[in-house]
Amino acid sequence: MPTFTALTTLTGKDAAEAMGAAMEALIPEPFGIGVFEIEDGSGLWEVGGYFTESPDRAGLALLALMHGARDFVISELPEVDWVAKVKRELSPVVAGRFFVHGSHDADKVPEGAEPLLIEAAMAFGTGHHGTTLGCLRALETLAGRGFVGRNVVDIGCGTAVLAMAAARIWPGTVLASDIDEVAVDVARANVAVNGLEGRVICLEATGFEHRDLLAAAPFDLVFANILKAPLIALAPDMAAHVAPGGYAILSGILNEQAAELISAYDGAFIVHDHAEIGEWSTVLLKRN
Repeated sequence: MPTFTALTTLTGKDAAEAMGAAMEALIPEPFGIGVFEIEDGSGLWEVGGYFTESPDRAGLALLALMHGARDFVISELPEVDWVAKVKRELSPVVAGRFFVHGSHDADKVPEGAEPLLIEAAMAFGTGHHGTTLGCLRALETLAGRGFVGRNVVDIGCGTAVLAMAAARIWPGTVLASDIDEVAVDVARANVAVNGLEGRVICLEATGFEHRDLLAAAPFDLVFANILKAPLIALAPDMAAHVAPGGYAILSGILNEQAAELISAYDGAFIVHDHAEIGEWSTVLLKRN
């Protein structure tokens, strides 16, 4: 079955959401609609529709005109088994002692490595993205300096790869939370596959707003690999829930966004390290 995409950009959340809602009335009807902020500081939002038959080009052109958007770019996607393709082409990730791999590379785990099995079809956090890789490297940096995390949480955990990495090298229970129910289910499945049930506890929560997280605070290490806006919004809670002398590993931000993020945490935290991988930054902060 062919798949068609129709993508455009426009300024403002309200306008983007209105356009997304209007696309539902198109004939043929899209089987999926996405509305996303482009995290580059431009203020632009992307609106996309996904169709099983060629979309109404005139209708899309009219919608773009009515909502002040750019002309839609319409493409037909080839029929590809994307999971099989990714499994063939996605190589393992090495970050210090950590070896993040899919089941198709289980026979390639080096001796002495800490293996983390994450399937390519899972949620965000296979280790290939610069933000996840940056967080794993920051974790390795802390561990290499003698730090031992005894009370660790991964906020916005995705696949739970960061929580599992911490559980691999340190004793105790690691908490992992995500705002998305599906991500929490994925995280729990990954924890089970990696033999870490009982060591990594996965919760559905917004930020620190969960009784188990509040009861466990303050933490000596918090991971938060999300996006700039929620990271900045979390700054007061982060200061309240990271123990003095504890650390926060933050990522999900573009290099040009790092200064604004650091400014939001200034006073309660000091910058312990700041690393760039491609266009993405990871910031390691220490609680004053």
